[in-house]
Amino acid sequence: MKASRFFIATLKEAPADAEIVSHKLMIRSGMIRRAAGGIYSYMPLGLRSIRKVEAIVREEMNRAGAIELLMPAVQPGELWQESGRWEQYGPELLRLKDRNDRDFVVGPTHEEVVTDIARREIKSYRQLPVNFYQIQTKFRDEIRPRFGVMRGREFIMKDAYSFDKDAAGLQVSYQKMYDAYVRIFTRLGLHFRAVAADNGSIGGSGSHEFHVIAETGEDDIAYCADSSYAANVEQAEALPLLAGRAAPAEALHKTPTPGKAKCEAVAELLGIPLQRTVKSIVLAVDRDDGTDVWLLLVRGDHALNEVKASKVPGLAGFRFATEAEIVEWFGTPPGYLGPIQTKKPVRLVVDRTVANMSDFVCGANEVDFHYTGVNWGRDLPEPEVADLRNVVPGDPSPDGRGVLSMCRGIEVGHVFQLGTKYSDAMNATFLGENGKPQPIVMGCYGIGVTRILGAAIEQNFDERGIIWPESIAPFEVVLCPMGYDRSETVRAQTDRLYEALLAEDIDVILDDRGERPGVMFADWELIGVPHRLVIGERGLKEGKIEYQGRRDTQAELLTIEQVVSVVTGKIRAAKAV
Repeated sequence: MKASRFFIATLKEAPADAEIVSHKLMIRSGMIRRAAGGIYSYMPLGLRSIRKVEAIVREEMNRAGAIELLMPAVQPGELWQESGRWEQYGPELLRLKDRNDRDFVVGPTHEEVVTDIARREIKSYRQLPVNFYQIQTKFRDEIRPRFGVMRGREFIMKDAYSFDKDAAGLQVSYQKMYDAYVRIFTRLGLHFRAVAADNGSIGGSGSHEFHVIAETGEDDIAYCADSSYAANVEQAEALPLLAGRAAPAEALHKTPTPGKAKCEAVAELLGIPLQRTVKSIVLAVDRDDGTDVWLLLVRGDHALNEVKASKVPGLAGFRFATEAEIVEWFGTPPGYLGPIQTKKPVRLVVDRTVANMSDFVCGANEVDFHYTGVNWGRDLPEPEVADLRNVVPGDPSPDGRGVLSMCRGIEVGHVFQLGTKYSDAMNATFLGENGKPQPIVMGCYGIGVTRILGAAIEQNFDERGIIWPESIAPFEVVLCPMGYDRSETVRAQTDRLYEALLAEDIDVILDDRGERPGVMFADWELIGVPHRLVIGERGLKEGKIEYQGRRDTQAELLTIEQVVSVVTGKIRAAKAV
């Protein structure tokens, strides 16, 4: 490719609404242009990188035995009504009607459509297992699209769906996809972690997220440096920090704490560690016949994990109680709440660590007072116990092999064990070996193709611009001739080098635009091409060409004879799995 025949549209400044590095650099480098909030046009440079991501994904999916198809972006609403997600999915689901007043959706995902295909086409166990995948545009009507392609409304996704006759078969299919994802993200040149995750709105049993590690990531990841354990903070198990409960050593006492509504303030007033206080959180669950009020307790220095709380039996669909409800049940506004002598009975659940505490401090359900010396079994009945809190750095790893650390990650892939959630709802069955109908056991597996571009940039940039991994750079090598339009010697050598690299199947662009060296170098550093060759008359007189890798701080001189083999060797080594 020659630059004069391509389309390069770099910008010196990013628009004011570009908040994070990848958004700024994708716009400045000319990879994307905004069409509407959360909706972008992918310009020629951006599309080249997308196609390279897609090629790696497609190769590894095919290698894992998945079969490609293409499903419609606009889906019949009746399928979503049948699965139960028409209402469940919420306002992110873009609903529309056709001229005949029939309901349709612009698909955010394709479980319903692929399950409909399966129930129509799969009749016998002999057709199983099978795994269908596609690379398709999705749309999710985000309430606040931001961060460019990281949280857009329209995006390209690879989604695959496995169909098996039983749970054992699903485990095999799931592991094949898990292994394929490891190969994909390794080939993409990304630093990533696979972490145990919550299934969210997709449903099912077990799942793993694949995260690109980056400080700007939206997700907190807990991991153990001494083992392979890693989990999204929503899923990471919090073990009790006390091995057992000590015997009471203090008497229960109602202690004045004037104006001290926070655990931190109470601890400071009493001169005790924050870890001896207990935090009260009041939740409500609305029923057809009224409202249930729950009191959850976590240690004063810990935070409630809402995902874990929602999994406590009876707490699905909870909301935080209003101040009026809190006063009605506890007789006091927030800040002085506790489990002793509530005004009306509440359901009490405590975190594992709280269950092992003794002589702790909690609210007295009276303004300006807290109880000190509180103990289970003496002052309170033995509680219902659950894992309710977020893990923190230094917590013991659930696998018993060290302690937890925290990092930030950008989710770029997710694999789910769906089980029979959709096949049960949509009556997708097959005839088993016993001749009886059985529900198909499903898994689903997604990769955010366009999001990978943003994630790769968040992990690979400097003050000059993007630093692409070789595998997904729009071009692998750029030739920067000095005076291409003025020097026959430079032109001839550049053209020979260009043809030699093309013959080695190297994705090379020749900058023949006639720009000044400073402008030319700045453009390609911003765009992030991994390898640059500078061809000038002075160097050619000595038989040398200047080479510099995008991550290198200094250029080096290579002989004309060695330049092709050196550059191709670097590229192939970087792309080798």
